[in-house]
Amino acid sequence: MGQNPARSHRHPLLHEGEDAEMEVFGYKAQGLREALCVAGYVLSCGALWLVFYWKPEWGVWATCRPSHLEEADTVLLRTTDEFQAYTRKKVTWISLSTFIPANSSHPLIADPCSLLNKVIMKPELKVRCLTVQKVRYAWDPSAQEFRKVGVLEDCHTCSEIHAQFGSGLASREQEIRRIICGPNAIEVEITPIWKLLVKEVLNPFYVFQLFSVCLWFAEEYVEYSVAIILMSLLSISLTVYDLRKQSVKLHRLVASHNCVPVQVCNKETGVQEVESHHLVPGDTLVLDGGRSLLPCDAILLSGQCTVNESMLTGESIPVTKTPLPRGQPDTQPWQASCAEDWKRHLLFCGTEVIQARGDGQRPAKAVVLRTGFSTAKGDLVRSILYPKPMNFRLYRDAMRFLMCLIGIAAVGMVYAVCVFALNGEEAGEVVKKALDVITIAVPPALPAALTTGVIYAQRRLRRKGIFCISPQRINVCGQLNLFCFDKTGTLTEDGLDLWGIVLAQGRSFLAAHHFSSGHPLPWGPAWAAMASCHSLVVVDGTIQGDPLDLKMFEATRWEMEDPQGGHEGNGGDWAHTVVVRPGSNMEQVAGGGMAILRQFPFSSALQRMTTVAQEFSGACHAFMKGAPERVVHFCRPETVPASFTSELQLYTSQGFRVIGLAHKALPTGVEVASLARDSVESELAFLGLLVMENRLKSETQPVLEELSQARIRSVMVTGDNIQTAITVARKAGMIPRASRVILIEANAQAEGEPSASIAWTPLEEREGHACSGAEEGGCPKAESRLPSQPANHPRLHFCLSGRSYDVLGQHFPHLVPKVLLHGMVFARMSPAQKARLVQDFQKLDYFVGMCGDGANDCGALKVAHAGISLSEQEASVASPFTSKTPNIECVPELIKEGRAALVTSFCMFKYMALYSIIQYLGVLLLYWQLNSFGNYQFLFQDLAITTLIGMTMSLNGAFPKLAPFRPPARLTSPPLLLSVVLNLLLSLATQVCGFLLVQGQPWYSPKDFRSACSLPGNGSQEELSPPASATPEVSPGKEGEGGYQSYENTSVWLLSTLNCLVVALVFSKGRPFRQPVYKNYVFIVVLVVQVAVCLFFLFADIEGLYARMELVCTPTMWRVSLLLMLVANGVASFVAEEALVENRALWSMLKGALGFRSSSRYKKLQRALEGDSSWPPLKTTDSLGSLAIHVDGFGGAYTNPAFVSQEDPLP
Repeated sequence: MGQNPARSHRHPLLHEGEDAEMEVFGYKAQGLREALCVAGYVLSCGALWLVFYWKPEWGVWATCRPSHLEEADTVLLRTTDEFQAYTRKKVTWISLSTFIPANSSHPLIADPCSLLNKVIMKPELKVRCLTVQKVRYAWDPSAQEFRKVGVLEDCHTCSEIHAQFGSGLASREQEIRRIICGPNAIEVEITPIWKLLVKEVLNPFYVFQLFSVCLWFAEEYVEYSVAIILMSLLSISLTVYDLRKQSVKLHRLVASHNCVPVQVCNKETGVQEVESHHLVPGDTLVLDGGRSLLPCDAILLSGQCTVNESMLTGESIPVTKTPLPRGQPDTQPWQASCAEDWKRHLLFCGTEVIQARGDGQRPAKAVVLRTGFSTAKGDLVRSILYPKPMNFRLYRDAMRFLMCLIGIAAVGMVYAVCVFALNGEEAGEVVKKALDVITIAVPPALPAALTTGVIYAQRRLRRKGIFCISPQRINVCGQLNLFCFDKTGTLTEDGLDLWGIVLAQGRSFLAAHHFSSGHPLPWGPAWAAMASCHSLVVVDGTIQGDPLDLKMFEATRWEMEDPQGGHEGNGGDWAHTVVVRPGSNMEQVAGGGMAILRQFPFSSALQRMTTVAQEFSGACHAFMKGAPERVVHFCRPETVPASFTSELQLYTSQGFRVIGLAHKALPTGVEVASLARDSVESELAFLGLLVMENRLKSETQPVLEELSQARIRSVMVTGDNIQTAITVARKAGMIPRASRVILIEANAQAEGEPSASIAWTPLEEREGHACSGAEEGGCPKAESRLPSQPANHPRLHFCLSGRSYDVLGQHFPHLVPKVLLHGMVFARMSPAQKARLVQDFQKLDYFVGMCGDGANDCGALKVAHAGISLSEQEASVASPFTSKTPNIECVPELIKEGRAALVTSFCMFKYMALYSIIQYLGVLLLYWQLNSFGNYQFLFQDLAITTLIGMTMSLNGAFPKLAPFRPPARLTSPPLLLSVVLNLLLSLATQVCGFLLVQGQPWYSPKDFRSACSLPGNGSQEELSPPASATPEVSPGKEGEGGYQSYENTSVWLLSTLNCLVVALVFSKGRPFRQPVYKNYVFIVVLVVQVAVCLFFLFADIEGLYARMELVCTPTMWRVSLLLMLVANGVASFVAEEALVENRALWSMLKGALGFRSSSRYKKLQRALEGDSSWPPLKTTDSLGSLAIHVDGFGGAYTNPAFVSQEDPLP
């Protein structure tokens, strides 16, 4: 979401920082104004009320006066996005007098700083509330704003949370919190059918239909009006049925989770079991027993929990949660003091608790943080109930084009008034004919036509195992030109093969030990680290967890025991801990086994995990594993081999995934539960490198090649080592062989350094240095030195780490766009950095997609234009798209369907616009003779032609091959406008020719409509036709025996009807984005039948049929002439589309001749760098003050509040 100029803090904000952020304006109702508006409703027959229903802000402005929020009884909410949508809400009051004595002088809430104490007005004991999108806000007089009340205050420190909420709340405080915060329930009511019906009927589309039907009844178009009413009722019924079905499905999805029995601590009554909807923020839960669903967001205070967060992340790997630290002096709020690790203490609503283990004899406890719709699951449900509108240019252009059609209709109204008034028609007839022009020129279904391609594309994606919770994004997928990929589990296999371990001894490394050799690794600290430094759990007798942890533990051939069953030989001391011991076929080690007493779980931001384990013999150890570069920072220098860097690069440059191991012995008798992470992770001894092989998925290389051929840029964004990532990028084909690869290393200002610096190193030279002295054949083959090339060589790839990326953003912001332009590999990236990288690409006007498989990618998946998660879940809060196929084959499929949907939207839009304009031109021509189309003529065009075409024209599937260019994104693009204008002119020329030429025929008579077929040789019905003298003379346009019959009417109607079919065929685009039109079998069959029926109308001399359709008999040669006109129209239209509209070479030549250049920021930057011979700066180290190339708009804010990062940059 771009930054809005109106987003100043002059007005308070609700949902601040979220997707649905809103400004709040206060108003006070005025009785006189309300009375005047009621009178207006009556006098306008409800039209004024309808306007206020569509535009609530007008209703508020008309009935209320602005006031301060403290006095307001009505508020107007305005979204801060580009849509500026308004919502009206009433301020309500909650009374607490029945629960609190009026003379009570004690604080109502034990915490004197609690928000709830501030929002209770005294002595009235009332609370002013506002409910917006299911979230309750209360008025805080001290802050003069509405504040969310369904959450625990963020200002509490860790020690305060333990002290104030560790033993639970008192009964009265629970009741007060429950009244103010509301029930802990995610309630989605089943909307009554009558409400859905009224809401659908009041849609502007159906209101316009109602207006049209009334007008048509007034003009005695009875049959046509009845048909439109029946179609509208069918459409409304189907829509209401679908909405009702969705409402019931969502209600059932969340209803079962609203009444979960939970155990709550109460200060007065102890632990008691209550229904989960009674929970309030601040309650203390006792987590005991087996599997259970968590009914709220909670902070773990004690013990340890293993949860399944697949509902949130789409990743079904058990996640270990650790308790909030305690016993440390802290002054910062708990989130700030926990830094990047704060989510490891949070249990999210809707997730499944697999195991809960207490500390010793105490059960696991958690304090309720958020309830109801304020929880993580509540946010997911709210995002479904209140989806964010997509501001795609296609929809904006459609509304602008609709306004243009209204302008055209206004011209037609003036024309109609002039023609009928000058011919002496009655005023009522003039008004009806003028209004009729609007119903013809403005197709009410035009905006809806844009969604048909999306609906069919969504169905095709579902059949391919790709699920979508934001259908509007499908069209956006058609514009993607850059795709970011996570590495592990996305480009490479989930499972890792353990290749070997390189142990450190003193200041050197030993020879690598290969696990495939069959010789076991001798018992020692490294073996103990592999057996105990993990977050695996036993679930239903099966060991589950991260694939890396699982592979590492399996290599030890040890066994893990279920902590719920107790452990033999330990006297029950480890009843709630994970115990590992040698398997039955393994030699018994000195300690006999180990108990994992404490875990500091792995964090993508910290890039490490640590455990505290105790041998059965009593010795206690701390073990760490993680990114080798991070692990060595916590090790004593004398334990790190001097060749650490070259040894690490030796394996990472071959594509291996390398894990660093470290450990230290802890003092005997140490209190493990009170140990802080900082104290455990210090003065460690480096143990060595665990080398794991991560193979590419077989689908990766072909898909990346397909994207490359389609000129869609691929970028790797991973948390792995940079050398490993570069090697994988090369193997996958992301970095071609003849490319220049430059490693960027940026360092912040350090002691003794004048400023921050950035080094640019060609990677082939760096690899040569890293491999010097290595054993022959063990080092990967370095790239041959590239010959001297221009500095702006297109095959240029930058690689950098997350730390360098942060330094660039902080100290070299002018270089960020230039680096992103050629950035290929971004390694050691935290989740927050991944999301920021996607946003930085978006600032350069790239349409960015993101594909990942885990929790670490959620932020980037949300902020991308199209995020697709590889998951077994059909849908999750992780991303708009979810693929059940666990590889990146879904990416080109999504882009193909997006392009097909986008082109389908254009085709449908152009057809609907041309259809209405063709009918409009025909009617205006007939108005010149005070005539029009007949009842059944309108009926046939609208139902038998346009409705069937609208239902079948969008059925074309996506073309199987990605084209090396994208479809246009705007309806106002020159090719599309030219297509509409040319076909409009051809239709106008065809109808005008038919209208004028028929009047010049020798058999033409303006009054005798049987003259053509009564002349000798002019038709097959001359014997059946009465003589001309016996035929009554009927003036055109006068309803009577002849109705609307005339030679002009017959000629123009047949031409306009067949012209609609020609336009439908020409506009039904196939290659390069959709399947050829002949493969849309349903559409072809419909089109053939329609053409056959129209030709039957053209050549059949059936008097009864012609009378019903209000057609007249014409000579055969004239009918052939009409057909030749249509053939000429079709050929000209087809040639214009192929030779002009779809001629890319012609448009490229015109762009060059006119000097047109892309306005995209990344294109501007490319042009700016073309003449810069100093770019890129190879083999140099730059400091602050480098010359900047400014990119307009890059420095502006670009935010997507769907993702709010709570992570700080790494220190």
